Amino acid sequence: MARGGREGRGGQGLARVAVVVRAGAAPLWWLGVVAAGAGSAWPGLTGRRIGVSAGAALFLVSAAVVACTRRRRYTALARAASRAGRHDVLQDRAVSARAWRRGHRWWLLLAFLAALGSSFAVPAAGGMLLAGAGTGLRLKAAWLGRRERADDVLLWVRVDWLGRYGGRPTGPAVKGYRSTGIAAGDAAPGGARRRTAALV
Repeated sequence: MARGGREGRGGQGLARVAVVVRAGAAPLWWLGVVAAGAGSAWPGLTGRRIGVSAGAALFLVSAAVVACTRRRRYTALARAASRAGRHDVLQDRAVSARAWRRGHRWWLLLAFLAALGSSFAVPAAGGMLLAGAGTGLRLKAAWLGRRERADDVLLWVRVDWLGRYGGRPTGPAVKGYRSTGIAAGDAAPGGARRRTAALV
């Protein structure tokens, strides 16, 4: 199998499912932390203590909801995954993550501004909600990684099915996943950077 960002002759460009899921984790976490930190600088309408307490609850709820959402869809697609072809192109981890972040940059900015603005009413709560969403994405990627290790495969999705904005790997355009051996590509199970990239 070839590697890179372009489709090979007769094949399809494939992005790692776990990498696409994980791509938003770090931006949401750090934007949430910054928004929560900046928002706690003023007491708001509720006061800092109530704001931080509400934010902690929102963090936990957001992380749990994001981590568990659409697991049945992921499981169904994983079970029906077909083997990737020899001409399919495995997209690099950095390319997949960059495509998602570029496609969602305005949504991330709006979410950050909304979290910051909400701090005038409830200090830090909006930022902690964002950070919880980022944590939930990381937990979901870790869950996918455990499944990949258990099945001894890596899961991939066609790049064109994700769309120009990086999309969702469970979106309506996604008809199925493809699978490779556990050593394929440059990302480990769960989408983290592989310590030693392997070419397959």
